[in-house]
Amino acid sequence: MRLATWNVNSVRTRVDRVTAFLERSEVDVLAIQETKCRDDQFPHLPFEAIGYEVAHVGLNQWNGVAIVSRVGIEDVQVGFDGMPSWSSKEGVDPAPEARAIGATCGGVRTWSLYVPNGRQLSDPHLAYKLEWLEALRTAAAGWLTDDAQIALTGDWNIAPEDGDVWDMAVFAHSTHVSPPERAAFAAVVEAGYADVVRPYTPGEFTYWDYTQLRFPRREGMRIDFALCSPALAARVTGASIDRQERKGKGASDHAPVVVELTD
Repeated sequence: MRLATWNVNSVRTRVDRVTAFLERSEVDVLAIQETKCRDDQFPHLPFEAIGYEVAHVGLNQWNGVAIVSRVGIEDVQVGFDGMPSWSSKEGVDPAPEARAIGATCGGVRTWSLYVPNGRQLSDPHLAYKLEWLEALRTAAAGWLTDDAQIALTGDWNIAPEDGDVWDMAVFAHSTHVSPPERAAFAAVVEAGYADVVRPYTPGEFTYWDYTQLRFPRREGMRIDFALCSPALAARVTGASIDRQERKGKGASDHAPVVVELTD
C-alpha cells in the first residue's frame, strides 16, 4: 500500500496535476490539505474517473482538507474530539475550521491535518495553534492500541529540527521553529507516533516559498509529515519526497510526501 500527503494549495487550480500524480505514482491513499473550497465546489469527478473515492471538508476559500482513496473510505470523521475553534473577527463567535478529517482506508486510519500557521510569535493565532496541537495530542494518544493502524499526515507548519530549514538565522524570530511549537510536535511523537519519513529522506525539504527563487536555491523547509502508530510504523518499507511536483508551471509550494507500506 502506498500512502501520501500533499498540501496542494487549491485543489480546483491543481486538480489536473493531482490526478496525474496519483496515476503516475500509484498512490492508494492521498491526504490533501489547503483545498481552498467548499464541499460543493470540490472537483469530485476527475478523482472518481480514475477510481478514487473522496472525503472532504471545506467551508470557504481558506483551509480545507480531504482524503482520496482507491482502497475504500469508511468511518469518516470531521475534526477530532476537543479540537478548538477560531475567529479573527471581533464580535464573531469562534467556530471550528476545516483542518482535520479522518477515514479508514484499506485498514489504515488516515488523518489529513492542516495545522494552524501561527502567523507571528506575538499573534493570538500562535496560542490557537498550540491549543490545537495539544488537543490533537490528547485525542491521538487515546486512539492508540497495540494493533492500531493510524497515520497522522499533513502540513504541520512546524520545522521540528534546525536542519529542517535552510538557514535558522532567517527564522530566529519566527513561528514554525519556536520552542513551544517544537515541543508541541515532540509531544505527539512522545505520545506514541513515529516520523516514518525522515529516516528515508535525510536533509530534504517539503516546502519552498514562491518568492525569491526559494526552490531553485534549495531554500526550503520540512513541515509536512506522516506520523504513524507503532503497528503501522512497523509496516513502513520506504518513503520519499516528490520534488518533481514542485517544478513547472502551476506547481504547489509543497511537494508530496509518500510512504510505502508492506501488507
